[in-house]
Amino acid sequence: MMSINTEILKKFNLADSSKRNFIESEIERLGKGNVTSHIFTYSELCFATRNFHPDYMIGEGGFGRVYKGFLRGTNQAVAVKQLNRNGFQGNREFLVEVLLLSLLHNPYLVNLVGYCADGDQRVLVYEYMVNGSLEDHLFDLPPGKKALDWSTRMKIAEGAARGLEYLHEASNPPVIYRDFKASNILLDEDFNPKLSDFGLAKLGPTGDKTHVSTRVMGTYGYCAPEYASTGQLTTKSDVYSFGVVLLEMITGRRVIDHLRPSGEQNLICWAQPLLKDRRKFTQMADPLLEGRYPIRGLYQAIAIAAMCLQEDAELRPLISDVVTALNVLAKKNVEVCERPQQEALESKLRTENNNNNNSVEV
Repeated sequence: MMSINTEILKKFNLADSSKRNFIESEIERLGKGNVTSHIFTYSELCFATRNFHPDYMIGEGGFGRVYKGFLRGTNQAVAVKQLNRNGFQGNREFLVEVLLLSLLHNPYLVNLVGYCADGDQRVLVYEYMVNGSLEDHLFDLPPGKKALDWSTRMKIAEGAARGLEYLHEASNPPVIYRDFKASNILLDEDFNPKLSDFGLAKLGPTGDKTHVSTRVMGTYGYCAPEYASTGQLTTKSDVYSFGVVLLEMITGRRVIDHLRPSGEQNLICWAQPLLKDRRKFTQMADPLLEGRYPIRGLYQAIAIAAMCLQEDAELRPLISDVVTALNVLAKKNVEVCERPQQEALESKLRTENNNNNNSVEV
């Protein structure tokens, strides 16, 4: 188990008040023994991105903008994230990300190539992920773009869960990701997932503490209800967020979509009645799958999502249990049913359900 020393732990949980030069001194001091990533000058990154030209921009969010770049000399493709210059909160997130990704290494976490802290510039440089984010392949697909097939979705779900498992169980204290969502799951050329954007991560409780208390951060819709209402954060908060994303992958629906009818704008509210009746599970499948999924695999994936989304955090599974369940789904060599075969199987299952009165309670 990887142990994070006490001094660094304190830096993760600082109050949000300090001078702007805090980041430079902390990176310099802590970096001597802990940060092995390359230190870039701002001019080097301007060269890599052609002065952060709009044509090179590949993403944008509240944190800032992401550009594709090419490093001088090696011509290595990288993703360059230029953080918004919004005071200490941005500085803290920058420090957390540099320290975390320098301390933690796993195939399911994005690799930090280096960073830049010139003056008031805060820039992070990652390995470039050629297939963008999971969000790019689930929602608002342009004409002609192929939707992810079922097996690829389950492969991504399992890999993303393994990333959380590493944070929760290979680190001491555990790392709570706090911003698990489809746009933060990046995909390589083979659609292997890697978690990115660790600026909101927190170190979990130590000793006999059951949670850490913090200002509520993250993205609306993905936050666990107990965290949103009390600010009390645990690894089970991440498990809830994972359940939301898994449900997005199953349904092809955004967690919040104001373009849908009023009763369907919130994915969780729309799904709750359906989650309680196995006979309605097929109504939840993404229409873009065109019925090409193993029916029992769909049922099992929905059951996993339902367990993760339970209101009571204590009833949610550990992420390691989720990994075990998804590993079975991802490795099953079950041929995807063609539509006629599937309809026959669904009819058979409906008959069984009527006889046995089966349902899944959330």
